[in-house]
Amino acid sequence: MSSRAGGASSPCPRYSPSHGGRYKRGAAPGRRETTPGTSYPRGFKSPPAMNAWLPRLLLLALAAASRGGGLAAPPPPPTPVSAQCLNAACFALFWEARSSAEAGGVCQGGGGHLMTVRSTVAAEATELLLRGRAGAAWLGLRLPEGSCAEPAKQLRGFRWVTGDENTDYEAWARTNGTGVCGPLCAVVTQELKWQERACDAPADGFFCEYSYPGGMCVPLRLPPSATASYLTPFGARESDLVAFPPGTTAEVPSVAVRLACGARGGGSSSNSSVAWRAAGPGAWDCGLENGGCEGRCDPDGAGRFSCTCGEGATLLEEDQRSCSSSCASLGCQQHCDSGVCVCSEGYVLDADGRSCKDVDDCKAHPSPCEQDCVNTQGSFECRCWSGYAPVDGKCLDEKEGCFFLTCQYDCAFVNGKYQCICDEGFVPDRRKPENCVRFCNQTECPADCDPRIDEECYCPDGYIVDYKDDDTIVCADVDECESGHCGDLECIDEPGGYHCICPDKLPVQDEKLCVAMPELPFPSPSPPKTSSPSPPKTSSPSPPKTSSSHAMLVAISVSGSLMVLGLVAILCYFTKKHHRAQTRTDFKCQQSEAGVVLQQVSPGQKL
Repeated sequence: MSSRAGGASSPCPRYSPSHGGRYKRGAAPGRRETTPGTSYPRGFKSPPAMNAWLPRLLLLALAAASRGGGLAAPPPPPTPVSAQCLNAACFALFWEARSSAEAGGVCQGGGGHLMTVRSTVAAEATELLLRGRAGAAWLGLRLPEGSCAEPAKQLRGFRWVTGDENTDYEAWARTNGTGVCGPLCAVVTQELKWQERACDAPADGFFCEYSYPGGMCVPLRLPPSATASYLTPFGARESDLVAFPPGTTAEVPSVAVRLACGARGGGSSSNSSVAWRAAGPGAWDCGLENGGCEGRCDPDGAGRFSCTCGEGATLLEEDQRSCSSSCASLGCQQHCDSGVCVCSEGYVLDADGRSCKDVDDCKAHPSPCEQDCVNTQGSFECRCWSGYAPVDGKCLDEKEGCFFLTCQYDCAFVNGKYQCICDEGFVPDRRKPENCVRFCNQTECPADCDPRIDEECYCPDGYIVDYKDDDTIVCADVDECESGHCGDLECIDEPGGYHCICPDKLPVQDEKLCVAMPELPFPSPSPPKTSSPSPPKTSSPSPPKTSSSHAMLVAISVSGSLMVLGLVAILCYFTKKHHRAQTRTDFKCQQSEAGVVLQQVSPGQKL
């Protein structure tokens, strides 16, 4: 290759327009080369210098591509080793060595944060998640930089990652924490104790917390022999969770269904805000969650399914599973009937057709009340004037109801009716409510004495008049137990009365209620026999009981029987004796009459 004017030979070909786009060696820039026969045939290869630039260009392209969204796949997110979902929150344990900041980043990637253990319920969740693993896991506790621990506080000056210090639970290890300053974080040990640790030091794992205030989906109601696999948005694949957060996917291979937990259709009348939904519209297999239908799920026999709604509701075109009623779209304040808003008694429908306003019943003519009327929301109250009392819906003069009562002391309106009342220390007599009797609920009370007659004093039932050494007269309680009112039973004396205690510790008013009736010798029933009848057998009487009460009853019964027998014998004896005497007398009379000779006597003849 020739050189030009002290310049180095050009290693690259030049493009010459005059030669039909052919390349020619040695052409200087801006100059045409007219030498024929210098074009390259087909199959021409670029010189070595151009080959050296191609790899660099490829590297630059790859770098630009990686900066713009990259061809290299990002590493998969970590998977929790265990998870629990309670109420409106889920907790997960990731068992990977990370610093506190790295662990928090993983939790945030799943839509949560490092776990806050504010109650015993959350503490029990950490125990279930650890399941005896040897090591420590990060909590969402942090002592800010420039702050020092305060042992007097429940969290020792630490704050939750949510920025507050609210808690009803703590489980610090037994260290005073004096002189410890931030930045510091906290871990849970395998003994379930909290310990401080440098935030940039690694821990064996970390707890994450995810909140779902909008609710969660319940596990799928599967057909017989069907199984489901779940995947939560934070990577948990456990199928034994009691609830699944929104974003969870569920696959049921036996019916070829893939569902996701998400917001329920806008026109649904269900109270739940989340439900299992399919990606496309329409029903799936009716054996799984009713095919997703809010109404009825109908198979067509060809492997297809459809949803239908009840009377007064229409199927939403949006998902062809939810039902919308005319009442749901009206937004009635109180009630809806056949697509029309209605109100409760005491209210009327407002002009907007949805709201209900109160009716002022007191403005009605005539007034619903006899005297004063007070309007309330949806109702009203009737009240009486001063000096009147409400009785059976009417207002009566407070003295009018006492007119027919002959009260010993006074009359008043009590508990909705007029009745007699008594002075202090007296109560109405139970037998005659218009009279008052002395009331005493102590073992000793002042006696009610007539001031005109010193010796005329009265005491309530169960009390006796007693004269004290200081000449005062009182009513003293009578100890009925000392008088044997309960017999052999336990007796408890009370002011003005007493009560007996049966062996079963139940109080009675009459000790006879505790005595069992003697058993009578009834023959025991026997099943009928088909053989010839036999003379009935009389069962022997049961032996008498050994208690003193039973023995006394038997003795009284025997004595009474003997007395009756004796009286009967005596009566029979006197009856027979009288009968014999009468017979003997009759016999004598008959003999005397038989021995008399009757003679005829003429007039004037002397006997």
